[in-house]
This record gives sequence, C-alpha cells and structure tokens, in this order.
Amino acid sequence: MTQAPNVYDAEPIPAAARAEIERLLTTGDLFRYTAPDNAPVALLEAEFAELLGSKYALAVSSCSAALFLSLKALDLPRDARVLIPGFTFAAVPSSVIHADCVPVLCEVGENYRIDIKDFEVRLDDNISAVIISHMRGHTSDMDAIMALCNARGIPVIEDAAHSLGTTWHGKNIGTIGKIGCFSFQSYKLVNAGEGGILITDDADLVARAVIMSGAYEHNWKKHKSRAGDNTTELAEAFARHQNQLPLYNLRMSNLSAVIIRPQLPEVARRVRDGRANHDYVADQLNQSPWLDVPAKLAPEERAPDSIQFNLIGMDTEEAKVFARLAKENGVSVQVFGQSTDNARAYWNWQFMPEMPDLPQTRAMLMNACDVRLPARLKKDELDYIASALVNAAAGAKEEALAYGT
Repeated sequence: MTQAPNVYDAEPIPAAARAEIERLLTTGDLFRYTAPDNAPVALLEAEFAELLGSKYALAVSSCSAALFLSLKALDLPRDARVLIPGFTFAAVPSSVIHADCVPVLCEVGENYRIDIKDFEVRLDDNISAVIISHMRGHTSDMDAIMALCNARGIPVIEDAAHSLGTTWHGKNIGTIGKIGCFSFQSYKLVNAGEGGILITDDADLVARAVIMSGAYEHNWKKHKSRAGDNTTELAEAFARHQNQLPLYNLRMSNLSAVIIRPQLPEVARRVRDGRANHDYVADQLNQSPWLDVPAKLAPEERAPDSIQFNLIGMDTEEAKVFARLAKENGVSVQVFGQSTDNARAYWNWQFMPEMPDLPQTRAMLMNACDVRLPARLKKDELDYIASALVNAAAGAKEEALAYGT
C-alpha cells in the first residue's frame, strides 16, 4: 500500500436506518415525547439496556450530559468534591463544575490507568463521588476501585465514552459502578454525530435523571424498565420527584435514535475487529525500541478503535520530530502533552477551581501518543500505519544523533 489510509471516516450508517429516517423527515416527528408509546428514543433505551444488561437507560444529547445528570441525580450538595483521573477529556471536569461540584484529580500511571495508591489517598480528602474515566478504553483496576469506594459508601460513575463493548471479569464496563455513561459521538464505536446514554439499576436515580433531562409534566410515564413495563418501583420513584426538580432539557431526538439503533447489532463485530486490529499493530510497534504499547490488565477485554503508545527514550524535540515524520507519511499522531491546547492535558483546564501538581500524569502525557485505528481497516492499511510509526521513531532518533554530532 502506497497511500496512507483514511482513519477519520466512520462506517456508513446501516441501510436499515434509511427508511425510518425518511419516515421521520416526512412526518417531522422528531421529538421523543410526541408519540404516545414506542418512540425511537424509547426503543433505543430498551435495546441498549438489554445489550448491556441493565434495568434502565436514558438517552440524552451527549455523554457529557449523561455525566452531568448522573451527578445531579446523586443529589450531591453544592461544592461536593468529585474525584476524577488526571487523564481524561475536558468534558469530565466540566460536567462536575456544571453540577456545582468541585473536581479533584488523581494521578495516572504510564499505562494510562489510575494510580491506585494515589487514588486511595485522595479518596479520603472529603470525596462525595467518583467518576472513573476509562480513557481511550483503558480500564483501571475496577476491583480495587470498587472495594475502596464501597468501603466508604462513595458512589462510582463510570465514564465509558470509549468503552462500549469492553468487559471486566466478563462484566460489561458501565455496569460495575452505580451509573454508566456512554457516547455516540462520531469517533466512538456507535456513531450518531452527537449523543449519549446513561444506564443504571437504581430506579430512584434514573427517575431523577429522566425528569431533569426534560421529561416535563407527565412525560416520564413514557419511560420504562428494560422489561418493557413501568414497574411499581419506577412509577413510585417518578411520583416522588414530580415537580421537585429543575429541567435541563438534554433530551435526544428521534432522528439520532434511528441512526443509532441499527448500529447496536454491529457492536460485537466492531469490538472483535477493533481488538484484532489494535493487537496486530501493537505487536509491530512493540518491536521498536522507541515505542511501547502498555499491556492490558488481566480481567479486561478491550474494545479499541484507536491505539495509544509511549515514546521511550525521546526528549521533547525528538517527540516533535517523530510526530512530524509520521505526519509526512500520512499518519497523524497526537502526543497528548505536546499538542497545543490539548483538551486531555489537565494543565489546559484553566477553568479548574483547584489545579494540582500531578508529576506522574504530566510525565506520562508528555510521551503518550494517540492514533486512530477504526475497526474497518484492513491488513494492508494496518501495516502502513505501523510501518509509518516505527520508521518515524527510528527517523527521530537518527535526526537527533545527526544534529548531536
């Protein structure tokens, strides 16, 4: 293969969506609460809950909205401290601030996962809730995290924006904590352009989230459990919160739902192919003395659509040369800590009320690289990407040697 593959286009929307899209465009029936029953958004919620094995799901405008509503549904006091990893996307601390809470950051290691020792220390700093970002699909030690949080009665929200299809000890990520939040943004496994969804087994939490998402008057009656019925438990929860909560109007439209629904049966195939692609490229990158793809944790089965790796033995200038050489060969590399204004580098979150010093996380981000690797890529395309990265690393070290002599 002589030309770099296109890694930015998503897979085509399945043909099964087109007839329903046409019907919606013809009728203009885009609002989730217009239909008396079985609107596309409601059907999506039931199908997604079934796919993940949760009782309840609520589809909303984005994963950020799902995180925000999760925090509000927990009914935390103003200025409650919420512990999050130092390696995540800026939307996560933003959702904490929008919920009138204070984000507290903990260290992340070279393998992109939470440093459990630092997590435990910070957990005792008057923390009211935890958001675990499975950043870029890398699962932190959920056994240790849940044991520490459960012992203190601290609720855990899983930010699983990158982790649809990932499992931990065979259990779906997003179902381990109290609430799981997922993304349908275009660069995720299921693509609606924008959109998100939260899942939980807690009737009271989902009732609060549903009302605050914008289920005004009695539209909450159109929300059901996975079994398809308004259970007594859920109905009682809705009744308790009727007219008691503010409305934030973060609903998903029917048009987004009909784009998402036919992609759900594709998830297993995309997970399988994405994992195979990732591991195939990782094996090649790990042959270079200058590149390292951290191994997964034993209980984890990943669902990657990108690959992350660390630069070994390169200084800042060499890292810049590496990224330039890869780009010249058509492969864009994001070095998280060295990309200007990168939204995943915590020091760029200047809206933070507290900015900690996280030397371990900072050091990791200065060497951690990110390359898109969609599940649709074929072997020759994967070979091109791997070769471009390995050659760029060698070239960066050669340039450094030449200039150093």
